[in-house]
Amino acid sequence: MELELKKFYKDKVREYMMEEYGYDNVMEVPKVKKISVNMGVGEASRNKKVLERAIDEIRTITGQEPVIRNAKKSISNFNIRKGMPVGVSVTLRQEKMWSFLMRLIDVALPRIRDFKGVPKNAFDGRGNYTFGLPDQIVFPEINAEAVDSIRGMNVTIVTTAETDEEGRALLRSLGMPFEKK
Repeated sequence: MELELKKFYKDKVREYMMEEYGYDNVMEVPKVKKISVNMGVGEASRNKKVLERAIDEIRTITGQEPVIRNAKKSISNFNIRKGMPVGVSVTLRQEKMWSFLMRLIDVALPRIRDFKGVPKNAFDGRGNYTFGLPDQIVFPEINAEAVDSIRGMNVTIVTTAETDEEGRALLRSLGMPFEKK
């Protein structure tokens, strides 16, 4: 079974991008390569249950087991020692990536309070896009009553686009709601 967004990309977006940018071959058209979802949990050094809850939430949202990220160096002001768990992350590819992107665009982003679109200028110069979500409860899979604390997360969409303009056009044509300004 092919997902709706992936089918839309193959049927409409590739065709549009080939016309708009004059690609000769369908393999030149930029595509979404992977999506990385990261959640920082600095308080995990003091409370192990926080880390367990973050793992459960990321697993529920993405459908994939997250990896625990440890501190690379000690930071005395934050009471963090090298090797302590400070976050969880997941890298999504193929079907899980398309499923997550569809739910992100269609369901999660519209549920953000006072949402006016995602920032246009969050590209890295190579067509990859990174933005933050203010809380995990924008995803309907998360039970808001069961959440102990609000934790934000970073989402990085890695594309094969060569420039930010091509990456922006790809994401816009997939339905990413960029801010109007």
